[in-house]
Amino acid sequence: RGKTRSVRGQPGVYDILFTYRDETTALLAGRLALQLCDALLPEALAGISGLDRVCVDGLDPRLPGAVHADEAAAIMRDAVRRTALGPSTQALVDAARRRGIPVERLNTGSLLRLGWGARQRRLRASVTDRTGLIAAELAGDKAQAKVLLEAVGCPTARGEVVRTADEAAAAAARLGGRVVVKPLDGNHGRGVTTGLDTPEAVRKAFALAAPHGRRVIVEQELPGRDYRVLVVDGRVVAVAERRPPCIEGDGRRSVAELVEEVNADPRRGVGHENSLTLIRLDEEALTLLARQGLSPQSVPGPGVRVLLRTAANLSSGGTATDRTDEIHPANAAIARRAALALGLDVAGVDLLAPDIRHSVRDTGGGVVEVNAAPGLRMHLSPSEGEARDVAGPVMDMMFPRGVRSRIPVIAVTGTNGKSTVGRMIAHVLQAEGRAVGLTNTSGVYVDGERIRAGDASGPRSARMVLNDPVVDVAVLECARGGILREGLAFDRCDVGCVLNVQPDHLGLKGVDTLEDLAKVKSVVAEAVSRRGLSVLNADDPLTLRMARHAGGRVCWFSMRGGAETPGFLLKHVAEGGAAVLYDAESGVLELHDRGERRRLGHVADLPSTLGGAAAFNVANILAAAAACYGVGVPPERIGAALGGFTSSYEQNPGRLNICDQHGFRVIMDYAHNPDGLRALGALVAAVRPAGGRTIAMISIPGDRRTQEIVAMGEISASFFDDVVFRETPDNRGRPAGEVIRLLAEGALRSGADASRFRGVQKEEEAVTACLEAARPGDLVVLTPTRIEAVWAQIMAFRPTFPSSALGLNAPSVILEPPHG
Repeated sequence: RGKTRSVRGQPGVYDILFTYRDETTALLAGRLALQLCDALLPEALAGISGLDRVCVDGLDPRLPGAVHADEAAAIMRDAVRRTALGPSTQALVDAARRRGIPVERLNTGSLLRLGWGARQRRLRASVTDRTGLIAAELAGDKAQAKVLLEAVGCPTARGEVVRTADEAAAAAARLGGRVVVKPLDGNHGRGVTTGLDTPEAVRKAFALAAPHGRRVIVEQELPGRDYRVLVVDGRVVAVAERRPPCIEGDGRRSVAELVEEVNADPRRGVGHENSLTLIRLDEEALTLLARQGLSPQSVPGPGVRVLLRTAANLSSGGTATDRTDEIHPANAAIARRAALALGLDVAGVDLLAPDIRHSVRDTGGGVVEVNAAPGLRMHLSPSEGEARDVAGPVMDMMFPRGVRSRIPVIAVTGTNGKSTVGRMIAHVLQAEGRAVGLTNTSGVYVDGERIRAGDASGPRSARMVLNDPVVDVAVLECARGGILREGLAFDRCDVGCVLNVQPDHLGLKGVDTLEDLAKVKSVVAEAVSRRGLSVLNADDPLTLRMARHAGGRVCWFSMRGGAETPGFLLKHVAEGGAAVLYDAESGVLELHDRGERRRLGHVADLPSTLGGAAAFNVANILAAAAACYGVGVPPERIGAALGGFTSSYEQNPGRLNICDQHGFRVIMDYAHNPDGLRALGALVAAVRPAGGRTIAMISIPGDRRTQEIVAMGEISASFFDDVVFRETPDNRGRPAGEVIRLLAEGALRSGADASRFRGVQKEEEAVTACLEAARPGDLVVLTPTRIEAVWAQIMAFRPTFPSSALGLNAPSVILEPPHG
């Protein structure tokens, strides 16, 4: 499935979206599709800008010039062959997904992570993370395995371990009868030769086996057919009869031609890529042909059966017939006992029996090998008989009924407040004793420790948390950029919070209107599971509209509680719906659900609200409380925990951090868009000191629309007495000085005197200018880009209170009134 959409305002530029299972091959397919389309265009229209940046890892040397469909198809086939999961691993992945278990591939092989956080498990093909190392090593040491099997009464073949061809021949003579020669620690039937009855044949078989193991074992050949019994968690789940690869002569074609015909079966492929494996005429096959008096050029007579391997492994080209419903209970018991004797949770028990329907204790036969990491192909897609779901029992063993594979996930999005709400939620959950994984614009945190610094509000950082084996609940900030770039890190979440939708980042990546931005943010609410909770802002008209598509139950939060509660909220609550409301008149926060009303607390007891003056933090608490309630935290404990959450730099860096140690107050807050600055300005108006000045450092990223930059300047003039405008380090595409000019234009447009404003390019110098201009009783407001560096600068500042003008010691730009 996919879509192609033209980018608004950029003729000839398109966004192409499509679903995929493997990212590398998906990007390769996308690039080849673009190259093929480009090759069809007239020369005047040909050429795709940036094509060289698509799919550069492991670049196929044929790729840059691939303009023909056949060549492109060959490149794709080779890529899939290199990277696609084999049938066994793919079946396990499919079984996990049917059960709703998250799956992530950890390498280009078959290593998988199942589940999230502390509930995750790992799997490599049919080897689980509970398959013991000792058990696997015992399975590989056939001599030691035989000792353990005999010790628990499993019938086995007598055998001896040898180091030379002569020792092998002597051992065969002592054992008597026909023997089998195989590597002591081999697998997949490599180097196995059966039906040997002469010293010379034994010596040749030794030469074939020796390269595949540390030593070689010679065993008595048990009577019967070759069966593989799959045991999972002590239970027989499938049985297959295996037959070695062979051909049947027609009197016309050679052995090589007949093998070529068999290999044309579409079910056959290289290695484990298909349900059957290609037959190879290698040294082993040539030796066996010679024993039958044949060569690849020989023409067998009509109906003559020619063996190409003595071992019946599928990996050697063999076939399988399902016998699950035919196994005798005694044989099933022997297979179970064999797996348990070695300690394997998933085992392939090789059993030789004249007839699987009768006990080998009566007919002869026994256990030949017990294999760790058994292949599942023969059971999933037998050549004959019923296919068996053998991947399902493996999943049921790893995640039994009642054992969850997912940790609770709380996703938070919105224009403003995401990081603060995320930290509030994490604070409450940590008070509950949970190991919280948190992502936000400051980094990735696991159980209170920052493990990665920098902006971590996208899906890659979220995956880091979901993959961490310590984390038992995830709180993930989901910013617009990451959602647009690669969606969400999860298929569904338990709680999805959409805080607000306000003008910011418009005009970027095809998001030009508030409605466009709302569509981006709404994916978080839509990802909420059926039994989850969508936390939506009832005071924001764009989040109001999301309710119709939101997953789970809707829990509204609103600053309009008490007598101001709107009618639709009253109706929602009366019908048993969930809502968290703030009554400004009483100062009380309450949670309503299923007809009950429960008090969360009073703003006087919630220090991050500054007694209710920080209205935006009251709203943030409402959202955080709803999210915590959505993962089962009782309301009274939510309120108590939030009573310990402050706006200190240590608890919430860059968000309403206050420093009072210089004789004047400094507030550092990451208000970086007009609505954020307007909310901060309202707080400043409520707490500004009588007779003191307000001095602010204001900036906005250069990739914002011109009207937003101008609006920031205009808002600054309305709330602050003196302002230093500055620019971000990279200016995001605008020339140096342009952002300062636009901010000044907005400030002067309000009619304010130009002497109240200065422009300083560098953040460090702008901070110094503001701090040095402050007097006792003033209020300094700093909106930083580099939060840690600015806070360190505030802490290190030593005031002298000279009689200097604003910005006297800082390189500055004098702001002129706008012309025209």
